[in-house]
Amino acid sequence: MPPSIFRFFRWHLRHNSLTSASFSSRASLLSASSSGQNITTSHHNGSLSKMISTSCETLSEDPSKDRAISDMLIDSFGRMHTYLRISLTERCNLRCHYCMPAEGVELTPSPQLLSQDEIVRLASLFVSSGVDKIRLTGGEPTIRKDIEELCLQLSNLKGLKTLAMTTNGITLGKKLPKLKDSGLNLVNISLDTLVPEKFEFMTRRKGHGRVMESIDAAVKLGYNPVKVNCVVMRGFNDDEICDFVELTRERPINVRFIEFMPFDGNVWNVKKLVPYAEMLDKVVEKFTGLQRIQDHPTETAKNFRIDGHQGSVSFITSMTEHFCAGCNRLRLLADGNFKVCLFGPSEVSLRDPIRLGEGDDKLREIIGAAVKRKKASHAGMFDLAKTPNRPMIHIGG
Repeated sequence: MPPSIFRFFRWHLRHNSLTSASFSSRASLLSASSSGQNITTSHHNGSLSKMISTSCETLSEDPSKDRAISDMLIDSFGRMHTYLRISLTERCNLRCHYCMPAEGVELTPSPQLLSQDEIVRLASLFVSSGVDKIRLTGGEPTIRKDIEELCLQLSNLKGLKTLAMTTNGITLGKKLPKLKDSGLNLVNISLDTLVPEKFEFMTRRKGHGRVMESIDAAVKLGYNPVKVNCVVMRGFNDDEICDFVELTRERPINVRFIEFMPFDGNVWNVKKLVPYAEMLDKVVEKFTGLQRIQDHPTETAKNFRIDGHQGSVSFITSMTEHFCAGCNRLRLLADGNFKVCLFGPSEVSLRDPIRLGEGDDKLREIIGAAVKRKKASHAGMFDLAKTPNRPMIHIGG
């Protein structure tokens, strides 16, 4: 029996007997992690000891020093929102468990979705006000027929420094050369398992090999790093954490482990959550020379380098250690609704005023008012699980 098949059956046998997540404190690890220190491991008298030595990278410059940020993008807590995520479509060629309910979702009729011209107009308004990074999401952004033209128009906006995309990688490989020529300069590829059979179970579709080919294509085209997003769920892929870390050894890949988050229809359960502390322990037990990179205040991930590895490892800790204080992200949904917090149910339409003929000043007023209403932080994870919110396929990855 091929090893991958054996691993799948071993996983499948225990799939319905999930154990509870451990929320015990890893005090020495998390203290080192928070302070930007080097974490190495050695075995002494059969126990795992942790030796810590300070080693940090310098913070990048605050983007607000480079150009003026409009008051429209500054909330009541002084946070400057220079990062806009734009969902291009609600459609997707996969059906991932954590993103879409098993029965599917009702999609917004096409006439109610933003057109290319509307997307570019709103993006231009945000960039002229101080946004310097745009990420294209979905659904699956690469299934839009005008994706290359959209990238070209957006990348030409004066003041935009980064045009990124989050994609499932199914069709990315063939389109990436042209997308790069069109100005796409950062790519995140979602992949939750290295076992093809698990992939098919999780996504309800085939295509694992095409995702791996897209990762290879991104590396060959010179993307550095190539970011790989992995949502970690207990009983499904938590046994693959170190296998994912191995992807970073020889190639400039940044594996980003994401805590499982609750959205409508994804049957979130705390027993499926693998907390950051536990994921970090697994990495530290196997890999030596783990060095925390001191992150920019707006960074969503806790980033690490490993001695001898070309790539890096990151943890996105939305559930157990939120990063709301440094949040600089805003979201424009495919239907034109504007959302200031991923987990907040509050939305306001920008599509409707555009189609009513409102000018940019009115749009700025609507955007600024929504930004000012943004809360200091989102609710705790148990409250989030009870809070009405749209499925992730509607919000955008």
